[in-house]
Amino acid sequence: MSSSRDRVEDTYESQNDQRLDELHSKIRTLRGITTDIHDDVERQNLMLDDTGDRFSSFGASLAQTSRRAGHAFGIGEGAGGLKTWRIVMFVVGLFVSFWLLRKVFSWWYSGSAV
Repeated sequence: MSSSRDRVEDTYESQNDQRLDELHSKIRTLRGITTDIHDDVERQNLMLDDTGDRFSSFGASLAQTSRRAGHAFGIGEGAGGLKTWRIVMFVVGLFVSFWLLRKVFSWWYSGSAV
C-alpha cells in the first residue's frame, strides 16, 4: 500500500512540477511583455516631450514674429512705423490704381480692335 501511495504522490509531485514550470514560463512571458510595454511608453514619453518642446519653440517664434509685424505696421503696444490709417489708404489706393489700369487697358484694347 505504501508503494502505491508513493507512486501516487510521485505522480502528483511530477504534475505539480510540470504545472509550476508552465506557470514560470507564463510569468516569464508576461514579464517580457510588461518590459516591452514599459520601454514603448518611455519612448513615447520622450517623443511627446520633444514634440512639446518643438511646439513651445514654434509658439515663441510665432509670438515674436507677430510682435515684429505689429511693430512694423503700427499695431499693438509701443508700435512705430506705419499707422493703421496709412495702411487703409494704401489698400484703397491700390484698388483704385488697379481699377484705373483696367479701364485704360479695356479702352486701349477696344480702340485697337476697331
